[in-house]
Amino acid sequence: MAWNEPGNNDKDPWKNKGGKNQGPPDLDELLKDLGDKFGGIFGGNKGSKNTKSGRGFSGLGIGLLLIIAIIVYAFSGFYTIKEAQKGIVLRFGQYAGMAEPGLRWKWTFAEQVIPVDVQTTRNLSASGSMLTQDENIVRVKMQIQYRVDNPRNYMFSVTNPDDSLNQALDSALRYVIGHSTMDDILTSGREKIRQAVWEELERIIKPYKLGLMIVDVNFTDARPPEEVKDAFDDAIAAQEDEVRYLREAEAYARGIEPRARGRVKRIEQEALAYKQQTVLDAEGKIARFTKILPEYKAAPKVTRERMYLSTMEKIYKQTSKVIVDVDGGNNMIYLPLDKIMQQQTPTPRLLPSTRAQMNKQIHSNSKTVPASTDRPDRFSQRGN
Repeated sequence: MAWNEPGNNDKDPWKNKGGKNQGPPDLDELLKDLGDKFGGIFGGNKGSKNTKSGRGFSGLGIGLLLIIAIIVYAFSGFYTIKEAQKGIVLRFGQYAGMAEPGLRWKWTFAEQVIPVDVQTTRNLSASGSMLTQDENIVRVKMQIQYRVDNPRNYMFSVTNPDDSLNQALDSALRYVIGHSTMDDILTSGREKIRQAVWEELERIIKPYKLGLMIVDVNFTDARPPEEVKDAFDDAIAAQEDEVRYLREAEAYARGIEPRARGRVKRIEQEALAYKQQTVLDAEGKIARFTKILPEYKAAPKVTRERMYLSTMEKIYKQTSKVIVDVDGGNNMIYLPLDKIMQQQTPTPRLLPSTRAQMNKQIHSNSKTVPASTDRPDRFSQRGN
């Protein structure tokens, strides 16, 4: 017998009554059957059929909702803090701590995490026309670089720390420019002004605890008003030329000074050498005189003649023409020593014993010349 034939109600999966094919059951009945099957799991009462189905379905729905809610709540609490950030944890709106980079978990609806970038360097600039100490107007632009140092102070000390820093920078810049001259601002004092602005800015923001750290301060631009820009350009060019000339003069001085010192040292060495040479010559003459003196005392005439001949030999070596005055006459003897020196080798030193023979030879072979001759070009030296 088929399950759908009349009289087979026990095998009808749809639980049709009366043995008639009435179609699928209602959705409510199907849910009740499912509640009956799972009711025992949650401790449902096995009393009457209708009561058991209603209570089982209600318990199952509440349990499933609780499980789903717990899972969703647990997963909703996970969050990530990036490497360049730090998280400020607020529990019911009150500061509760800091969250380091990485995967973290928080109590949803009870805690709030605010990530703050603490590694990125930020830029801020300030500019404007300002009055200098010498009552000139100059347009200055300065830029600073900063980053967050203390996230808690950055978030809770002031309402807008970036805007507060901007106002502090403008105040510090105007203060420093107002205490500086225009020449320093436009030319040589830029580095000094940059350092002064940095120090003044840190002094201003320190009481407010902005949680910011100044990394660098750059003096971007400084120029006079457009109406007098040409005149200031000429003045700046003149100052630059002055500095350049000073540098060139210093370089020339550094180059000439060593040479002058070297020249002075050389002159000193030459003077010392000349001194030593003079002293040695004098000592040599003294020694020579000391040696000649005993010989002169022993034989004055011979020694005198030797000294005379030695002296004349030195004189004749330096001249080519000699005129000898003959004793007892009006004539002079001309000796062409230049011709004789070309034909003969240098004569050795004459001994005193040969002096008489040389005089006789000169008287016999020389040519006499009248004393009143009109040819002065042939006389270069007169010997006694």
